[in-house]
Amino acid sequence: MSFFQDTLSIFKKRDLLFLESYKESEGVYTFLFKKEKDLTWKAGQHGLFSITHKKIKNPTKPFTLASTPTDNVVRLTMRIGDNPSDFKKAMLELKQGMKVKMSGPVGSFYLKDNNPSLLIGGGIGITPFRSILKQVEAEWNGVEKQIKLLYMNSKNSYLFKDEIDEIANNYSISVTYLDSRDDLYREINKFTTLYKNDGKYLIAGPKEMVDATSDYLQNNNILKKNIKKDSFFGY
Repeated sequence: MSFFQDTLSIFKKRDLLFLESYKESEGVYTFLFKKEKDLTWKAGQHGLFSITHKKIKNPTKPFTLASTPTDNVVRLTMRIGDNPSDFKKAMLELKQGMKVKMSGPVGSFYLKDNNPSLLIGGGIGITPFRSILKQVEAEWNGVEKQIKLLYMNSKNSYLFKDEIDEIANNYSISVTYLDSRDDLYREINKFTTLYKNDGKYLIAGPKEMVDATSDYLQNNNILKKNIKKDSFFGY
């Protein structure tokens, strides 16, 4: 998708029919919507989703599409704590047959080439990487890609772990689970030593973690143009 097409896509709005929701783990929920045949996106992109069944303040929020274009559903996975925002309360109130409005997809957070790629996810920031790995699985042509996923969660709670491990085992993708920033930086160093000149770096997670990791990479002579960031703000 070109930059021009990507920019225009934000003006494309559609209604998505709600199918079901379920709890992934403590404080994390997945919502499934029917995918229309003409809806497509690049794995890793996000959409702008609007609550329409009730009036709330700030009814539109960006969320990563955790499913792939080859799936028959639009999947949103989000953290919902004990004191959720009005938006997330409204999400929990959705019943089968209700609709939300989606604009997009938007964003450049996706793999564009076959360069060695380091995917760095923190917490709920694993959602775009689930989509990316599922897309690698769907488009597999027998050619191995140099992809490494570093998934950091200080609580040792890793979303989609069984699914990710199965994809990694079948398609020679390296995955490392981490619970500290020091361990994360050590793994980054291993990758940059091998692929400093041609590696691509995608970072998704809480804004503080994303910014700190991006700074670490740039301080280690990784060009800013080779780093893509997707910050999750919570709301």
